Amino acid sequence: MESQFWKLFAISSAIKLLLVPAPHSTDFEVHRNWLAITHSLPLNQWYYDATSEWTLDYPPLFAYFEWILAQVAHYVDPQMLIVTNLNYASTATIYFQRGTVIFADLMYAFGVARCLRILNVPKKSQRHFAAELFMLFNVGLIFVDHIHFQYNGLLFGILLLSISYLLEERYLVSAFIFATLLNFKHIFLYIAPALAVYFLKFYCFQSGRNPIVCIGKLAVVGLTPFVASFGPFYRQLPQVLSRLFPFKRGLTHAYWAPNFWALYNTADKVVAKLLRIPNVSGPSTSSGLVQEIEPIALPNITPRITFVLTLLFMLPVLLQLILATTKSQSKINLLRAVVICSCASFMFGWHVHEKAILMCLVPLCLLCLLDSTDAKYTIWLSIVGYFSLLPLLFQTNLLLLRYALYLGYIAAMYGQLVRIYPNMPNLQLSIIEDIYLYGFICMPIYEHVVSPLFGLQLKLPFMPLLLTSLYCSLGVTYFFISYYLHTLGLVPSLLYKSSNNLITKYNNKTKNKTKPKSKTNPKSKMQ
Repeated sequence: MESQFWKLFAISSAIKLLLVPAPHSTDFEVHRNWLAITHSLPLNQWYYDATSEWTLDYPPLFAYFEWILAQVAHYVDPQMLIVTNLNYASTATIYFQRGTVIFADLMYAFGVARCLRILNVPKKSQRHFAAELFMLFNVGLIFVDHIHFQYNGLLFGILLLSISYLLEERYLVSAFIFATLLNFKHIFLYIAPALAVYFLKFYCFQSGRNPIVCIGKLAVVGLTPFVASFGPFYRQLPQVLSRLFPFKRGLTHAYWAPNFWALYNTADKVVAKLLRIPNVSGPSTSSGLVQEIEPIALPNITPRITFVLTLLFMLPVLLQLILATTKSQSKINLLRAVVICSCASFMFGWHVHEKAILMCLVPLCLLCLLDSTDAKYTIWLSIVGYFSLLPLLFQTNLLLLRYALYLGYIAAMYGQLVRIYPNMPNLQLSIIEDIYLYGFICMPIYEHVVSPLFGLQLKLPFMPLLLTSLYCSLGVTYFFISYYLHTLGLVPSLLYKSSNNLITKYNNKTKNKTKPKSKTNPKSKMQ
């Protein structure tokens, strides 16, 4: 089987071109406004301008990226670059902005290709073809970038390049690229602890190297992008940082990301209802507002609490990476640590967006090629995580498209993994896991049949969002616990083992009942 990488990339790009006329989210206006700000205003006003509610809140390197795009946009439609021209979306503007996202995906393709080469995935193999499908047709990136509208493909491409150089033991190049990524979008701080520990373990403290010199080199290389990025804004640094870390937005987003805080908010409402505690503090956590909102019954959560929890839950995998990882295990353990650190930040971070689940899902698309148990967890989180992104595509004319893309991708992923790992018990799910996954059928039935039939969309308009968030948060929490135990080499899932034991016992009993009775000698009984 020959590698079809660039052919598949061309096909995926063609599909993205077909999605250009699709409805877009407010993020389209966000990036149009940033084009206008960086083109029309002097640099010292970029992080002060508040003409639009969608103010510039990405690090400076991304602002420079928008400035570069604006130089081209000027020749496409100058009207899109007027700061006061809010919600401007001419046909030329739509095609230009959509086209820039598709073009930026070249960085993603290079990152994917390089990772596959460094991981020694043979080009003429089923694994390589599966990786090409999983990565180049990643349905989460199609949802978020090419329908909803963002530039995650560009950012994940830079991340994959950094990881590939790290696995190739080109540590300083990797550090420079990752520092550059942080200056494009600081959410990738989520995985910085995993990479930092890996640098210390396999670069700074390797025999034959001076650790002080190595740390000094890393510091110089890592700080260079920050100086280049933030240097021109040194007089406005407090203002820039206030935009990058807006702690006043509250613990959860308007649509709760499916994490621990979604369960916490739900528990707060249940406790308040049972104890008949009235809400006297103002808007509730399910009001759809983006602001600081205190729980009704449970203790209030501060940014400091979320920070401490996130670090605590990262600690075991970081200790394993630095204390119990050998050179031969380094590649797979690094990728697993990246997933765990991303998931810990997603589970316990402050004001996490649902789109951040992609930071777990993209590395898993590589890990599933290396181990059959990782493949099972990839399928599980893919079903849960990509489903949690469906509310982003809420327009009626996107319903059929979103379900078709989602189901097609999950079916292709499962089919490829079964071919790679035929007859592998690790891909089998337990009864309870199966029941949970079948529950995803119920949510579209409620949203599109039950709710309109009984007029519930008027009485309970946020109920589909709440159900999606709560139900997916159970699946993400189960993944986090089980995958963490698997990564640490502990029992991956007591639930999985116990229910599979029941299946095995039942099957054995059934076979014994259906077997014809035959005479056996004492020796065979003893065996």
